[in-house]
Amino acid sequence: MRGLVERSRFTPLADADPYGSGMRIRLQQIVIDSREPARLVRFWAALLGGEPVDRPDGWAYVVPPGFPALTFQLVPEAKAGKNRLHLDLEVDPGEIPAAVARATELGATPVGGLVVDESGRFHVLTDPDGNEFCFVSD
Repeated sequence: MRGLVERSRFTPLADADPYGSGMRIRLQQIVIDSREPARLVRFWAALLGGEPVDRPDGWAYVVPPGFPALTFQLVPEAKAGKNRLHLDLEVDPGEIPAAVARATELGATPVGGLVVDESGRFHVLTDPDGNEFCFVSD
């Protein structure tokens, strides 16, 4: 589930100019579908920091320190199937168990156990809406 990018070979999109036009492209926010945006934004704000904001149109967002905005869009259907994209949240080596415990206290559900492979360590969880994310460390 963990998709690692070698940092030394990664070129941020903000520095890329795929069209040769001088255009800069930056990640503004990550939008996540939710049946309960107000509940989900509070989970992520408690986990990552930042103040949850409820919008009158059913959307909600948080801007955690050091992250792009996480925005939660109201949708009528429940999540079905595996995410096609997930967040990898880096923690200091040895801190994955504490991060899993904290996220679980806030409403996350661990999926399986700690995995150690040639890329490092990771633990998969789901947020209160069932969206997968991972705590990772080298």
